[in-house]
Amino acid sequence: MKEASFYNKLDNELVECVLCPHNCKLRSEQYGICLSRKNIDGKLYATSYSNLASVAIDPIEKKPFRQFMSGTRTYSISAAGCNFKCLNCQNYGISQEHPENAIHYKFLPQDVVNDAIKNKCPSIAYTYTEPTTFYEMMIETAIIAQKSGLKNVMVSNGYINKEPLIELCRYIDAFNIDLKSFSNDIYKKLNKGSLEPVLNTLKIIKEYNRWLEITFLVIPNWTDDLNMVKEMFTWLFDNGFYEYPIHFIGFFPTYKLSDMRYASVELVETCKQIAINCGMKNI
Repeated sequence: MKEASFYNKLDNELVECVLCPHNCKLRSEQYGICLSRKNIDGKLYATSYSNLASVAIDPIEKKPFRQFMSGTRTYSISAAGCNFKCLNCQNYGISQEHPENAIHYKFLPQDVVNDAIKNKCPSIAYTYTEPTTFYEMMIETAIIAQKSGLKNVMVSNGYINKEPLIELCRYIDAFNIDLKSFSNDIYKKLNKGSLEPVLNTLKIIKEYNRWLEITFLVIPNWTDDLNMVKEMFTWLFDNGFYEYPIHFIGFFPTYKLSDMRYASVELVETCKQIAINCGMKNI
C-alpha cells in the first residue's frame, strides 16, 4: 500500500481522486469505484501497490500488439481492481475484486524489472485488469524498466484523466486502447464509463507520439450496429488514426453476458470491411 498520486484533500477528511474521469469523492474508509483506492484518515492510498494479482510471460501479440516488438515475449503484470464494470469482462475474478482479497504476489517495482530481465523479456506489459488502477506500481516499475533498457506497454480502457496520462507518456512506449463502442449510452450500460474521455486519451497518445494500437470488440446486440461502426471509423479517419493498427475481436459469452451468442466471423468481417471503406489502412 502506498499513498496515491493525483488526489485532492477536501474538508472533513473527504478526498477526491482525480486519476480517472470518475473523480470519486470518498469519505474515510471508503473505496473508489476501482476497488483499489481507499481513503484512510483523510489520505488516499493505492492498495494495489506491490500487491499483484497476476504475473506471467506472454507473446506480445497476445496483448494484442501486432506491429510493436513482434515475435518477442513480454513480462505481464496486473493488480486487482478496475475503473470499469464491463458486463463482458474476461478477467472479472480479479478486475472486480479488492487487491487485499485477491490472490496476490508481493512484488516491488525493482522485483518486477529484475524478474523480466532474468526471464529475457525485453518489455513489461501492464495488462489483464485496468492498469490505471495500479498507476503508482505501474509508473514506478516503468521508470526503472526504462533505465534498465526495457520497453513498457500498457493495455487499457483509456479511461484516465489528462495529467496522469501525460506523465505516463514519458515512460510507456506503446499503448493498446480498447475503444469499446462509439456510443456514450452503450459505454454507460455496458462498461459503466463514458466515451469522450477515451477519445481524448487517443488524441493525447497521438499528440505525444507514442506507439498506439486500437482494439474493437464486436458484441452482438451491443456494439454491432453498423451505422455506429461507420461513425467510429469515420471519426478515427478524420482525426488522423487511419494508419494506426486496428484489432477486431469477436465476442464470446462470459460473465454477465454468458447467455449471449458468439460473434460470428461474418459479423466481424463486415465490421472490418466498414473500417476499410472508411479509409483505415492497417487492420
